[in-house]
Amino acid sequence: MVTRVFKEGSMPVSLLGLGCMRLPVVGGVDKRIDYEKAQEIVDYAFKNGINYFDTAHGYHGGQSQVFLGEALSRYPRESYYLATKMPMWSVVIKKDLGKIFALQQERLKTDCFDFYLLHSMDKGNYKKAVKFGAYEFLSKMKAQGKIKNIGFSFHDSPELLEEIAGAHAWDFAQLQINYVDWKNQKAKEQYEILEKYNIPCIVMEPVRGGSLAAPGAKAVELLKAAAPDKSVASWAIRYAASLPNVLTVLSGMSNMEQIRDNIATMADFQPLTEQELQIVEAAAEAYNLKDVIPCTACRYCMDCPSGVDIPRMFAVFNDYQAGKDKEKFLAAYKDAAKQARAENCAECGTCAPRCPQLIDIPEKLKTVAALHKKLS
Repeated sequence: MVTRVFKEGSMPVSLLGLGCMRLPVVGGVDKRIDYEKAQEIVDYAFKNGINYFDTAHGYHGGQSQVFLGEALSRYPRESYYLATKMPMWSVVIKKDLGKIFALQQERLKTDCFDFYLLHSMDKGNYKKAVKFGAYEFLSKMKAQGKIKNIGFSFHDSPELLEEIAGAHAWDFAQLQINYVDWKNQKAKEQYEILEKYNIPCIVMEPVRGGSLAAPGAKAVELLKAAAPDKSVASWAIRYAASLPNVLTVLSGMSNMEQIRDNIATMADFQPLTEQELQIVEAAAEAYNLKDVIPCTACRYCMDCPSGVDIPRMFAVFNDYQAGKDKEKFLAAYKDAAKQARAENCAECGTCAPRCPQLIDIPEKLKTVAALHKKLS
């Protein structure tokens, strides 16, 4: 596994990190992690050189932290880096910072977090972080030896990122970077801001929630013509890892096929050449012509008050757009619980402000419901 140096004298960081937001689950229920299959992924990652493990308070309804605390307990604590995050949306009063932090220590069975982030900083969450002194709280935890490095993950404009980056002495930051969002969500400008402030970058969503593993027929054709023996997803991983200020690329690997492919890519990692970058840019243009909903299945929009499984509905829709398989679409739609289907959206507006991809969720659910009605 290729590694990069974070700080002088510290253990090198694996260029591929394991994100624990999309672990295998039982029966399609997000909170029911399949411990046996998930443990197999963690063990394979560790055996093959991955030493950065990322989770968060809300992943799998809190169960990601519980699982990871158990899964990593079989390994020496000094042999891996552990990262988790403070969910400002769960902080109602200042004392909540300490309560959440203590619960995370308990769940993850650790006295110290190697990397600790303010989670999903956007305008609203950053305002709360300032109001409740979240950075100051984390600095206190760092002084007490409970945190080694303080950072933040980010979902907003370059202007806000500039403000946050300049406000404190950050050890690192986490950005959504992939070859589609380099332009679509101004990831390029955001990455350059971190370079300006000498803040190491950790990449999330390099495969855009899995959508860049199946970016559409035209994009697949371009990538496969250039490298027939390489997976389509490997291009996305290599793209993110080719950036010099990137410390590690997080991938939420849900099965053994994905982790084997990603590790194979990083074990023999080669930065993209100028010619390959041109191919990837062409693939991004082809992807943008696809009639898909740009959902990454992060589940920040959940839980829906009406019971709609928003990410699942979008995934069913996007799968149909990729293959136009009517029967498969109808079967997948029917397989969802009745209350989870798109037509149950009450347009309450709860979900859309939470979406890092800025999707008009109620409007897109109407599109999904309309497609189901048309094809039925």
